Amino acid sequence: MLDIHFIRENLELVKAGAAKKHIEVDLARLIKVDDERKLIRQELDAKKAEQNRRSNEIQILKDKERENVIEQMQHLKAGMAEAEERLKEVMVEWQKLMLTVPNIPDMSVPDGDGDADNLEVKKVGNIPEFQFAPKSHVELMTALDIADFERGAKVAGFRGYFLKGDGALFSYALWQFISNHFVKKGGFTPMLVPSLARRESFMGTGFLPQSEEDLYKTQDGEYLAGTAEVATMGYHMNEVLDTKQFPLKYFSFSPCFRREAGAHGKDTKGLVRVHEFFKFEQVILCEASHEASVKYHEELTANSEEMLQLLKIPYRVVINCGGDLGLGQVKKYDIECWMPSEGKYRETHSSSYFHDFQTRRLNIRYRDENGDMKFAHSLNNTALATPRLLAVIVENYQQADGTIKVPEALSQYVGKSIIGRTA
Repeated sequence: MLDIHFIRENLELVKAGAAKKHIEVDLARLIKVDDERKLIRQELDAKKAEQNRRSNEIQILKDKERENVIEQMQHLKAGMAEAEERLKEVMVEWQKLMLTVPNIPDMSVPDGDGDADNLEVKKVGNIPEFQFAPKSHVELMTALDIADFERGAKVAGFRGYFLKGDGALFSYALWQFISNHFVKKGGFTPMLVPSLARRESFMGTGFLPQSEEDLYKTQDGEYLAGTAEVATMGYHMNEVLDTKQFPLKYFSFSPCFRREAGAHGKDTKGLVRVHEFFKFEQVILCEASHEASVKYHEELTANSEEMLQLLKIPYRVVINCGGDLGLGQVKKYDIECWMPSEGKYRETHSSSYFHDFQTRRLNIRYRDENGDMKFAHSLNNTALATPRLLAVIVENYQQADGTIKVPEALSQYVGKSIIGRTA
C-alpha cells in the first residue's frame, strides 16, 4: 500500500506506474473520497473540541443555564454519532480504493504487456546436446515408475500426482541439498511456517483482494498459501522491529497450494504446474532504503543462481516487464531453466522487492537512528520450488536408455548416481 500523502503529491507518477503495470485504478475517485474523509474528520475534530469546551462550561454553570448547555450537548453528541457513521462508510470505500493502487516500478523495469516482453539480462550454462530425441519428464518418470500421474488424478483430481521410490528420494534430496546449502551459507534463520493463514497476512502481502480466485479457502475463512512468503511476512505483523537486527533474513519452508484458476489449458500434464507443491522461500526485512533493497535483491537472486550452478542446470535471468509485475513489486527477476522437451526456458524462481508496500499493509515498523518511526522494506525470492525443479533436472539429466543421471551435488543425498528401474 502506498501512503495517501505520497499518492496526492505524486499523482502523475502513480498514474504512470499503474499504466506501466497495465493495472486499472480510479485515482480520481480515490482523491474525491479522501477529500470527503478529511472533511468529515475535520468536522468531527471541531465537534469534539466543542464538546470539550461545553463540558468545561457545565462545571461552572447552574440551574437553567446548565440545563440549556446539557441539551445542546445532546444535540452535539447526536451530530457526532451521525458524522462517525458517515466516516465509517467513507472509510470502507477509501480502504478498498487504497488497496487497488499499485506500487511504482523501478526505472530499470522495461515496458511490456506480459512475460513475452521480459528482458533477458544473462544466460548461464550450456544447453545439453542429446544424440537422441529428448523425452518429457512425464514420459521418463512414468517409464521408470518414479511418478504416477494417473493415480494422482484419481486421488487428487486434475493436476494430481504421486512421487514414488526414487522420485520421492530425489525430491527429499533437493530439500536436504538446499537446506544444507543455506545453513552453511549462514545469515538466514530457517523456519517451518504455516500454509494455512488468516486473511490479514494475504492482504498484507498483496495476494488479496486481487488474486483471491487463485487461493483455496477453508470453511473457517482462512486461506491456503501458494508461498511461504505469506506466513513469514505475517510473522512480524503489527510489530516495531529493532533496527540493530537488520537485515532480518528468513529461509522458510512450507507446503503450498494454488488453484491455477487462470491457467486452464497450460501445462495440463506433469510437474511444472500443479495444485500442491513445496517451496523454500528467502525473505528479507531491512531498513527503508532503496539502495539497501537493490543490494539485497541482487543478493537473493545470486543465492538462487548459485544453487542452479551447483546443480549444473542451464538457465537465464530476465527482468520482468511492467505488465508482468504484481501489484506491490517494484522490480522482479525471473530465473528460467532450460526444458529440453519443450526447447525453451521455463520460470523456476522469482526474486522481488517491494519497498514498504507490504510492510505498510502489515504495519511492520522500526525506529531509525533519529528515533523516527518508519516502515521496513521487504524482499523475497524462491530458493527452491518442487516438484517443478525436479522436472527440470530429470529432463536435463536424461540418458539415451531412459535412465536419469543424478547431479553430482545431489548424489550424496540420493545415495546413487543413476536413477533407473531396479527390477
